[in-house]
Amino acid sequence: MRNRWNEPLGSEITSKTVWRQRRQLLSAGALLGLGLTGATRPGFASANTPESSDLRLDATLNPTFSVMDALTPERVVTGYNNFYEFGTSKSDPARYASAMQTDPWSVRVEGEVLKPKTFALEDLLKLSGMQERIYRLRCVEGWSMVIPWIGYPLSDLLKQVEPTGNAKYVEFVTDMQPKAMPGLKSRILNWPYREGLRLDEAMNPLTLLTFGLYGEVLPNQNGAPVRLVVPWKYGFKSAKSIVTIRLTEKQPVSSWEEVAPHEYGFYANVNPEVSHPRWSQARERRLGNDSVFGPSPRATLMFNGYADQVASLYSGLDLRKNY
Repeated sequence: MRNRWNEPLGSEITSKTVWRQRRQLLSAGALLGLGLTGATRPGFASANTPESSDLRLDATLNPTFSVMDALTPERVVTGYNNFYEFGTSKSDPARYASAMQTDPWSVRVEGEVLKPKTFALEDLLKLSGMQERIYRLRCVEGWSMVIPWIGYPLSDLLKQVEPTGNAKYVEFVTDMQPKAMPGLKSRILNWPYREGLRLDEAMNPLTLLTFGLYGEVLPNQNGAPVRLVVPWKYGFKSAKSIVTIRLTEKQPVSSWEEVAPHEYGFYANVNPEVSHPRWSQARERRLGNDSVFGPSPRATLMFNGYADQVASLYSGLDLRKNY
């Protein structure tokens, strides 16, 4: 019996041959087995600059963790973003993010671990073989995307630092570059941006430490050079441009939870039965595929369609109270 989440949606299947031909990976010049091609060193320049236009990430599609929905057009994925460090308009990140510096880059993993360590980006890329996964991404405003992400399970990184028995949660802290990020001048959030997961959520094989999309390194506006993707939660849980990962005993306070606890809870699981105070979550519009002006034709799926893989994490938990 096929898993429900792998079922095609009728005529909405995009031929993988078509979209792979658009960005065939360069076969020569691979660096030290990192899966990077078309570059002279394993660093990430801005994905918006000409000198990085040929930088590719080589990855094998992982069908076990891939949905068969039609892909969202790449221009939509890279041009319509929430990244408040660059502004509140969906077009602000693509407009301003090219100024963000992403080379060199490092991520500090600390807290309740036996082996705290600062990982240079090159070290992160060496940890595991890159894999491509086609995931849905859901936003609270009622829209969704289907994106071919490239990365590896976050658990591969966390195992390197050996969490202690006190570790119950994982906090993610993102970068601040005041000269490059005009949105930091606003008071909409208390910067830097912070997110958190329970440790078992972080260790779930669906949770992806992500370095690319559509066969290329992450554009700055999509969270370069390294971000989180947690596909059964709303998109704001997938922290972008991460610089610190901290394992804690106590539940961390995420940025949106801090400023608007009546609207944004810690868990942020996609649950169509719980409405946001200002809109319903019951239906969604697939960007690039559905009409902008017509009614949303899709019913929102529990856990964004990943219930078979994650529902057991919340056994006995009141999902209305713990939204």
